[in-house]
Amino acid sequence: MNKTCVLKAEGVRKSFVDGSNQVEVLKGVDFELYQGERVAIIGASGSGKSTLLSILGGLEGLSEGSVCLQGQEMGRLKESKRAKIRNQHLGFVYQFHHLLPEFNALENVAMPLLLRKQPIAEVKQKATQLLTAVGLADRLSHKPSQLSGGERQRVAIARALVTEPACVLMDEPTGNLDGDTALAVEALIDELSQQQGVAFVIVTHDLKVAERA
Repeated sequence: MNKTCVLKAEGVRKSFVDGSNQVEVLKGVDFELYQGERVAIIGASGSGKSTLLSILGGLEGLSEGSVCLQGQEMGRLKESKRAKIRNQHLGFVYQFHHLLPEFNALENVAMPLLLRKQPIAEVKQKATQLLTAVGLADRLSHKPSQLSGGERQRVAIARALVTEPACVLMDEPTGNLDGDTALAVEALIDELSQQQGVAFVIVTHDLKVAERA
């Protein structure tokens, strides 16, 4: 059976105006990402990796080109429609975890499913399973302020995966994790891509992470 193209970028260009100068950060990016594939993006700081990730997720506009998610061109959609597609098909893990400070770990992970109005008992069970998978079974009731940087990052990873997205965009997902926890997260990524067909785009400075893509 042929795999489905989940994410497609064609001729993606992005320029910024810096005073009287126009700085071109992305100069024509083309690629296709299929079910279960893992693509790693590596490069020097300031080379446009995070900008590309934001564009792929429909969070930032592009100067030229197109991005299609699940066959729908993101740039042609209204923001409300883009937001709905992101909730349905995308997971995000960025350098800054963006957890909701007033909610505990379990509630943060459950939030995307609660927004879909899924049964609360079912949502809590799924959120608990994912937090356990990233080594936080004993931190479910802790708020972000009570968690270490690495723990907050793991909560963000669990939240990104809870909706069973077609694609997950990750910016340095293991950068704040200790060696053992990073290995556990990498193993979880492997399992999801191989068994559930989740596709990943991973920005990383860690060549070991890149080698697994």
